[in-house]
Amino acid sequence: MLQPVQLFKILSDETRLAIVMLLRESGELCVCDICAATAESQPKISRHMAVLREAKLVLDRREGKWIHYRLS
Repeated sequence: MLQPVQLFKILSDETRLAIVMLLRESGELCVCDICAATAESQPKISRHMAVLREAKLVLDRREGKWIHYRLS
């Protein structure tokens, strides 16, 4: 289980917080949509998504070559 300190540390990054807020508003987004909304590069977003996934804050679903993310 994620401890409060760990949660706040993860969300202290502006980009990760923006991603969580986007997913909260949109429900589910692919990495390309997150890149467009945050104006960040795909590799940078993928690294942030890995952190969020490891913390079990997001779930992913593969559809062809696209990975879609939603809040867990």
